Amino acid sequence: MPDIYPWLQPLWGKWQALSETHRVSGAMLCSAPQGSGIKKLAELFVHTLVCSHSTAEPCGFCHSCELAKSGNHPDIHWISPEKEGKSITVDQIRACNQWALESSQLAGKRVIIITPADAMNESASNALLKTLESPADNCVFLLLAHNSHRLLPTIISRCQKWTISEPKLEESYQWLLSQTNQPCNYVGIRLCNGAPLKALEFFEQKTYLDFKKVELALHNLLSSQGADYNQVWLSVKDNPVERLSWLAIIMSDIQKVHFGSSELGMCEKSAELADLVHYSAAYNAMLSINKMKNQLEHFTGLNAELLLTNWLIELQEEICS
Repeated sequence: MPDIYPWLQPLWGKWQALSETHRVSGAMLCSAPQGSGIKKLAELFVHTLVCSHSTAEPCGFCHSCELAKSGNHPDIHWISPEKEGKSITVDQIRACNQWALESSQLAGKRVIIITPADAMNESASNALLKTLESPADNCVFLLLAHNSHRLLPTIISRCQKWTISEPKLEESYQWLLSQTNQPCNYVGIRLCNGAPLKALEFFEQKTYLDFKKVELALHNLLSSQGADYNQVWLSVKDNPVERLSWLAIIMSDIQKVHFGSSELGMCEKSAELADLVHYSAAYNAMLSINKMKNQLEHFTGLNAELLLTNWLIELQEEICS
């Protein structure tokens, strides 16, 4: 059996059944969070579809499998943004549409994988829609998306849909223990939005220690009621967007403490911070930090230090009011 991440095995079983019964749709959409490993599973599925000898999994020995493993299969096309953070362009999709109309070079299926599909700009989406409306024979479009709600509803409606939810915390935790010798915990998995592969990198690079600095700096500031915001900024400045999301999780956990919740993976200083920050202040601060994170993601040139300092001042004022 191929080496498949445990949280992806149910989906693999379903895709395998489709392949074995020749019921693979011409357009498939799989929504999965970043760090779930879906691209690796998609590669296995694609190699299965083009294999000359097996419909259950790649045989690994036929000419088609050899070409697929080398990344040179003429009937497999991967489409991604040409630069990280950029859109998939209409010219890229027009090339896909042309491949869809051509004959298979190895007398099998043609497979076009678009990842992440939610990176297509409007023109690219409209160009793809025209092809999906009149699908070509023996051609499969596999769309992998992190945020499928960003896709055109008309594209979604023309696809066979699959969704991967984040694994349960315990499942991710046990898998991490089998993959690394670094200390792991449930909090770190939550900080990675439950994505096991992202969490593995998080612990192996000892990023959890950076989170502890953020948590401690915030606690020290709020417990002293002082005005030294520099320590919080120093703990955040290396990766403001990521670490603002950590602050949002801390604020969320403070709210849970006020509700009497003790969920698995809550931040260690949640109870102490809840003594300093009342519920409404934590709620408003969480909304504000998410808004700030969104601004920094979409608008370059903003002063992250100034935004964070203003957020801290507002949080302190609300605590004291």
